[in-house]
Amino acid sequence: MNLRNVAIIAHVDHGKTTLVDQLFRQSGTFRDNQRVEERAMDSNDLEKERGITILAKCTSVDWKGTRINIVDTPGHADFGGEVERILSMVDGVILLVDSSEGAMPQTKFVTGKALALGLRPIVVVNKIDRSDARVQEVLDEVFDLFVSLEATDEQLDFPVLYASGRNGYASDDADAREGTLEPLFEKIVGHVPAPNVDPDAEFKFLVTLLDRDNFLGRILTGRVDSGTIKLNQPIHALDGDGNVIETGRATKIMSFRGLERVPVEEARAGDIISLAGLTVATVANTIADTSVSEPITAQPIDPPTLSMRFAVNDSPMAGREGSKVTSRMIRDRLFREAESNVAIRVTESADKDSFEVAGRGELQLGVLIETMRREGFELGISRPRVLFRDGDAGREEPYETVVIDVDEEFSGTVVDKMNQRKAEMVDMRPSGGGKTRITFSAPSRGLIGYHGEFLSDTRGTGIMNRLFEKYGPYKGQIEGRKNGVLISNGNGEANAYALNALEERGILFVAPGDPLYEGIIVGENAKTDDLEVNPMKSKQLTNFRASGGKDDAIRLTPPKKMTLEQAIAYIDDDEMVEVTPKSIRLRKRHLDPHERKRASRQKEAA
Repeated sequence: MNLRNVAIIAHVDHGKTTLVDQLFRQSGTFRDNQRVEERAMDSNDLEKERGITILAKCTSVDWKGTRINIVDTPGHADFGGEVERILSMVDGVILLVDSSEGAMPQTKFVTGKALALGLRPIVVVNKIDRSDARVQEVLDEVFDLFVSLEATDEQLDFPVLYASGRNGYASDDADAREGTLEPLFEKIVGHVPAPNVDPDAEFKFLVTLLDRDNFLGRILTGRVDSGTIKLNQPIHALDGDGNVIETGRATKIMSFRGLERVPVEEARAGDIISLAGLTVATVANTIADTSVSEPITAQPIDPPTLSMRFAVNDSPMAGREGSKVTSRMIRDRLFREAESNVAIRVTESADKDSFEVAGRGELQLGVLIETMRREGFELGISRPRVLFRDGDAGREEPYETVVIDVDEEFSGTVVDKMNQRKAEMVDMRPSGGGKTRITFSAPSRGLIGYHGEFLSDTRGTGIMNRLFEKYGPYKGQIEGRKNGVLISNGNGEANAYALNALEERGILFVAPGDPLYEGIIVGENAKTDDLEVNPMKSKQLTNFRASGGKDDAIRLTPPKKMTLEQAIAYIDDDEMVEVTPKSIRLRKRHLDPHERKRASRQKEAA
């Protein structure tokens, strides 16, 4: 059977997963009467809620005697560790760009990786039926992007299709408004080369994805680089230096058919398969016939740029809502994550009660915390900090390219706020429809916690996209949060009478009846210093009735409730977020006021 392996790359929300749904339908992978939910490839709960692809996934469709293996890749740079490995499995890429938004930062990230591997893209301008489409300008942007990424002449001569993934058509004609995806299938078969592999050599396979199955154990996914593998064949795993890690048998070989993984008796060079039977082998290892001693070279992964401390929840409410609260459970879960996600690095602290988790960005670590929370874990999370390194000219820190699309009226505020965060403006141009596109080079440190403020400043209309750019010179002190916090001085339940009195002090985070403990943060102080308050205080009861029924007249402003990302971005260095399956609470790291003062004095002395 003819074979094509292709990856779809695109920026977040440019319609990649919707297009794959239509490819399924039109290739006959789904029966006409089969009910399939939209965006079938985004299978994990968080992906459905956020509308983004987090995990790379493989699928396949059969079209006129050719099997097309399709890999749906994450568009977010935070999940770039996935993208880099996946591209080594395919022989071509479909670059999907929105007809209005054009080439965006994450498009640049993944496309750069694809071009560096020598892959020749097919460009699909999607959503051509949008009222604000600017097709020719977008194509010019893509061409300029390829030039800036040092594409070869062959890569610059890319085929173009115009499509509407949602309506299921693609065409060579930019004015087409109906049809099928047949032109896209033909382009894939005609433009993407068949896998360049050696079917007669010994079996070799590079692991690019790892997941687990309750029945089969570890499942390793990748492309067969050479040879053939049969069921129960003896195999071994080699690390990057050619050392044998373990030996075993291929107890299960699975190939992709649509969204399903189907057991097969054998697989040949070029096939993308999943393999079970080994217990230690992991991502970037080579699985091969026992006679093979030379591993396949794996793509190097960009280093993590940000870290957070994951600690055992030691608050007075620990263990009330979660079932997984011990350091051993947290340790096992984090090391399991680091195994399958090569962009994450976990280091255990000396006291064994906390772990330093380093990753690509706030979104990636936020997704990990949210996933663990849903699995029943309780955690104490610290403020994110960037990872510095020593360069030729001294201390260096990570920088990001930040592309911001805002209404013109907000551009001044955004430029001012970004300047305060030590960002440098690289480009500013009108992007049509009364909007301005501003590009900055900014230290990652300054962007921690800015997104919520950015949305407030632009009344929710601004769009910010970030991409790791480089390590550059340390920019010096960046001003953090300006306001102090209101801290509970005791344990008990929040009282409406007390909260009513505290409202004039600042913004409250808790409602009457919420359980509180000493050291928990109940609100933001209007002033710059922290203030200890008593939110449990009730009214003194006397024999005299208040006139005019004033006792019943307490009307509180609804408290400010934060999402996980907002809470992590809000806290200061001496604070933590207590994360449980049901609650997100802000607290001081040291709950006891005397310990807080001592820690503060030590920090000043240092």
